[in-house]
Amino acid sequence: MRIDFTINNSTQPEARYATWAPSPLRLRLLDAVPSPQPVQVTLAERRNPTGGSIRFSTTRGGTYSTRLTIPMPTDGQSVTVYLRGEFGKPSTADGDVSVICQDAASQPLGLLPLMVRIRKNANRLTSEERDRFIAAMAQLNNRGMGRFADFRSMHVSGLADDQAHAGPGFLPWHRAYLLDLERELQLIDPSIALPYWRFDQASPNVFNTGFMGVPDSIGAVQFGPSHPFLFWATDGEQGIKRRAIAPSPGANASPAVQAETSTLAAGPRYAAFRRMQGNPHGAAHVSYFGGSISSISTAAKDPLFFLLHCNVDRLWAKWQVQNKRFDPSNVDAYAGGATPTSLLAGHNLQDSLWPWNGVITPPRPPNAPGGDLSRSACVDAPGPRPLVSQMIDFQGQISEKAQLGFSYDDVRLS
Repeated sequence: MRIDFTINNSTQPEARYATWAPSPLRLRLLDAVPSPQPVQVTLAERRNPTGGSIRFSTTRGGTYSTRLTIPMPTDGQSVTVYLRGEFGKPSTADGDVSVICQDAASQPLGLLPLMVRIRKNANRLTSEERDRFIAAMAQLNNRGMGRFADFRSMHVSGLADDQAHAGPGFLPWHRAYLLDLERELQLIDPSIALPYWRFDQASPNVFNTGFMGVPDSIGAVQFGPSHPFLFWATDGEQGIKRRAIAPSPGANASPAVQAETSTLAAGPRYAAFRRMQGNPHGAAHVSYFGGSISSISTAAKDPLFFLLHCNVDRLWAKWQVQNKRFDPSNVDAYAGGATPTSLLAGHNLQDSLWPWNGVITPPRPPNAPGGDLSRSACVDAPGPRPLVSQMIDFQGQISEKAQLGFSYDDVRLS
């Protein structure tokens, strides 16, 4: 006998990734002797000592445990259970944890390697995680000639200002933006999850020549001799411009940047929480560095921008869990205007998000770089042309189908 596994509704290796949110695991017993009685099989994990850890349940919202025994029909009918990553035990490498299936005599019936792929604090990445990320980013950039140019074009002044910044859609828009970039990176290396720069804490492992670089006296970012960003280019210009205007965030957090505890203390209403667009978000952009990172028109030229915004999104995710704000129809989860069309286009709850919607007629911008939002092998949401409302229930708390396929290392599943 043997077990056939299907995870995240796919048999493809690209689907073998888990987060803190449940993933469907479909099992089918093959080569069994036909019998009216089912065969009892047990699911458990096999993991590296420092690898990810997983748990199992018969239902999506049930109790998750390290082992799960289930009856399997001998006629080839499938049975669906659920697995999820154990909070606090993410993977550090692809395939560092596996589902093992055994029969009643503890004989192995099948093994499914996978990864608990989680967005992590950039300051705490292993050197291997860091190197995989910067290598994938450099390949996406491809010396200024790669797909990254579309992400740069999505965030230039005059295009993204109204769509991404001028209303409550600031957080949903940037969540879609990060998700699109992350999925493009995963096409290069599926083990990649975007890291975040926690800008209210010192980050010595981020601001060095091996990771995000160190600016010299004229604001040119310096890297080690084999660093992939040595050939970074945008807008036909070589290099990254980032001028120090304060002590390095590698050594000290700026007092001008609001601490996480204060950000999360904004209260349970989105209308109040979204003021974080000014501080800590805006403060993080301008308190440490001048150069590209400090202006909407140029910020996305610097790869640090994406670590900064990943932390902004993490703060929103943490606030959502803290206040149970996942229901798009709840005005306290998203302040989408008094009527369905009362806000600027792109900020109402059921509006489609530019540029993925391809709309280039007023009041939308005159072009839409980048095309559809990249798909995931693990989840179906949000589709190629996301809506504001689809960015809210990111872990599928209200609807399983809304799950976006990412989690943060310190944000629990509510």
